[in-house]
Amino acid sequence: MIRAYKFLLRPTVRQEQALGEMLRDHCSLYNGALQERRDAWRHVSKTGIKYGMQSAQLKEVRAFDPERQGRWSFSSQQATLRRLDKAFAAFFRRVKSGDAPGYPRFRGVNRFDTVDFPKDGDGCRWNSTPHDPATRVRFQGVGHVKVNQHRPVAGHVKTVSLRREGRKWFVVLTAEQDRPEPLPATGSVAGIDLGITNFLADSNGAFVPNPRHGRRTAAKLKAAQQALSRFPCRKAKDRTAGHRRAVEKVAQLHGKVRRQRLDHAHKTALSLVRAHDFIAHEDLKIRNMNKAPAPRPDPGRAGAFLPNGAAAKAGLNKSINDAGWGVFLTILHAKAESAGREVIAVNPRNTSRTCPECGHTAKENRPTQEQFHCLSCGHTAHADTVGATNVLRAGLVRRDANPA
Repeated sequence: MIRAYKFLLRPTVRQEQALGEMLRDHCSLYNGALQERRDAWRHVSKTGIKYGMQSAQLKEVRAFDPERQGRWSFSSQQATLRRLDKAFAAFFRRVKSGDAPGYPRFRGVNRFDTVDFPKDGDGCRWNSTPHDPATRVRFQGVGHVKVNQHRPVAGHVKTVSLRREGRKWFVVLTAEQDRPEPLPATGSVAGIDLGITNFLADSNGAFVPNPRHGRRTAAKLKAAQQALSRFPCRKAKDRTAGHRRAVEKVAQLHGKVRRQRLDHAHKTALSLVRAHDFIAHEDLKIRNMNKAPAPRPDPGRAGAFLPNGAAAKAGLNKSINDAGWGVFLTILHAKAESAGREVIAVNPRNTSRTCPECGHTAKENRPTQEQFHCLSCGHTAHADTVGATNVLRAGLVRRDANPA
């Protein structure tokens, strides 16, 4: 089992400068490799360059520029080239499947925030004692950097990553560990229905309120973005100290909302995993749910369009993103795996329109967002509770059909 750990770094002033130079030089390597691929495709008869060819040139690159490229870890530079190769692989996969391709772009120095080390001990060294204030991580070309290790790392450290978030620096570890002991069985099963009004409702009638972290911070974020708009500089040389402060303020607000969502998702998922042996949820296609409605051309006027509900859909999309369903479901599956619980995703079709008592399915069974009233048998309940009940039943059917 692979688990990730993220710790705050406490670099000195010189170490922070060296870490910034490491990101800058890896960004330069990434952009240079991208330019080489573009030039080869345009001028050498559509011939592509692969990762292996660029990796073989690293020795020459390091020898040519020892001050900027030669002092960093060879394996971390290979990881940067592999990162570019993955971007091209994803680009060609999207082209083949007919999706929006998104050709790999050059990275600005302020937007290249991660350097990966594929193996602990090769260009970096994690030296840790649980809850020891002297915990260090060593990076080649930087030295031993203090780590705020707030919890012990279980298992064998496999990879190490350096990450910059605003003005803060983090180290991210992946560790291979034995499967932990499962939690004691509770004999309880539950289905959950994710929503906007309530974050989720379960089949037992309980509700988890939607904290709406993004909406609560919207006014502050709007003011910060308006302050940032007063600095319309485009080039790095034109950016003033005021512009940098405005950028940092917007980034701080976004970071706070992100941390609040993660905290809420972790706590909610943990409570579900501790309480239930089996959890079923809807297999939501969140990306499709966030798509903007297609424009409706007006047949009577050239160049004009009919109303298509784009404004209302934009508000719904914003609420879906604010809820953070995708992050929550990812965390739920990870915690369930560690706890020995079972989580199953089921088709959400008609789960909120089917009566759990008689099985009658109709759109009219749900007259309002919250109310469910079966036209066949007269059963009434909260619509989200009905949806969670139907999700649980579908999940149990799927589990019993696949006992392995």
